[in-house]
Amino acid sequence: MKNFLWCITIIFVFSSCASTELVHISVLQPAPVKLPPYIKNVVVVNRTEVSKKSKIFNVVDKAVSLETPNLDKEGSQATIIGLADELKKNNRFDEVNLLSHTGLSTDVPGIFPSPLSWDIVEKYCDENKADALFSLELFDTHSNIDYSVNKTTIKTPLGNIPSIEQQANMRTIVKAGWRIYDVRGKNILDEAAISRNITYYGRGMNPLLAAQALIDRKEAVKEVGNIAGYAYAFSIIPLWARVTRDYYVRGSSNFKIATRKARTGNWDGAAKLWQTETNNPKSKIAGRACYNMAIISEINGNIDMAINWAQKSYENYGIRLALSYVNILKHRQINDSILEDQQSQ
Repeated sequence: MKNFLWCITIIFVFSSCASTELVHISVLQPAPVKLPPYIKNVVVVNRTEVSKKSKIFNVVDKAVSLETPNLDKEGSQATIIGLADELKKNNRFDEVNLLSHTGLSTDVPGIFPSPLSWDIVEKYCDENKADALFSLELFDTHSNIDYSVNKTTIKTPLGNIPSIEQQANMRTIVKAGWRIYDVRGKNILDEAAISRNITYYGRGMNPLLAAQALIDRKEAVKEVGNIAGYAYAFSIIPLWARVTRDYYVRGSSNFKIATRKARTGNWDGAAKLWQTETNNPKSKIAGRACYNMAIISEINGNIDMAINWAQKSYENYGIRLALSYVNILKHRQINDSILEDQQSQ
């Protein structure tokens, strides 16, 4: 396997009586959304503007919740900008075209509408020479403010005087829903909604001054919307995940020395000692050594060898931990194959 598929962070969990310790390995996982390799050019659109026949109901709804439709409009625009900007940084695509004004709208604000017709998808893809259309189809915002009282001191010529101040807390939540249309395959590759939120704080001697110190609600919605767009872009690129592995620290004097080497990051030195113990006449020690050789093989990025060592540990010596490890490694082997396909696109 290629070395870009792994990296390692050493974090140990020690125990005075356990025969194993934990090591954390950062593993590159395939992108949650798989795009066909022929998708190289994409277009990003905003479909969340409320249609005229539904606009009056949306105005009433937003008035009740202290929001305004304009916040949704500016927030959704910031969301598609956030997605487009992040997609442009990804060398997965040759061209990313952002369409700010399309006239697309929804009759059901706050929930997913029916999918776009393929005639409309083809229109925008053909006009922009795109292979897929990323459409923001759901956008909803909500902000709430509450107040708390904090103790403080006021500096005076006579010294510090105890006092209190008001703190205004504004939590802004954005929910954004996306669809990805594959125009060639006539498939909807993904339909997903994500939520992001930020809390802002303002302080003052009374609630009014505290509220005035808060960031403007419009700017808050735009900022959270941008973050939501940025976050969705990561669904189509591989992500690092931290996983844990057990390895054996007890069995013989060589295991004790190897453990100390492993704790300092000298995995090659530890591996030499473990490999020696794979020929130990005691089956328990030999099985544990084979298992640890599987761990070091995974750390070195050789998943095939890791599977061989783990299989030997279980099949020849009955180390039960090795059986579950074989299944973990086989699953990673499949993921690595998917990753190589994604990296080659």
